[in-house]
Amino acid sequence: MKKAALFSGLVLITSLSLFAQVREIPSIVEETFSKQYPKATHIDFKDFVVKVQVHFEQEDEKYMATYTNKGLWRGTEKEWEFDKLPGDVKDGFNKSKYATDDWEVSETAVLYLPGGSEQYRVLVKKNDVQKKYLFFNTEGRLLRTAVTL
Repeated sequence: MKKAALFSGLVLITSLSLFAQVREIPSIVEETFSKQYPKATHIDFKDFVVKVQVHFEQEDEKYMATYTNKGLWRGTEKEWEFDKLPGDVKDGFNKSKYATDDWEVSETAVLYLPGGSEQYRVLVKKNDVQKKYLFFNTEGRLLRTAVTL
């Protein structure tokens, strides 16, 4: 009985993966994206059934925008460098418990969110297992952390 349930689960996951790869990108997502980022180049749409991620470049910088499959923009992130973070954000990080020799900054991104707000995400690693995303507002306040794989 357990084997049948496991097999059914694997078939369902495989089916969803295949569906996600075969389905066309919803036109509303493509339209919304092209209006929002008319100067984008090197555009790559990735469909995840319930959301669509768009990887692209604009003015020699790399971005990833996320939309619902109904074309609602959820946010955009831009690859960034820790050294380029605003002073308040760097100060906020340096005052956090993650600014020790035990934790290493692995990547940094600027997040542009609906409503015009902006956040900064810093990925820190202690080792291959212990990794966390740290989210800061523009004033350098640590808003939340999230564990990642």
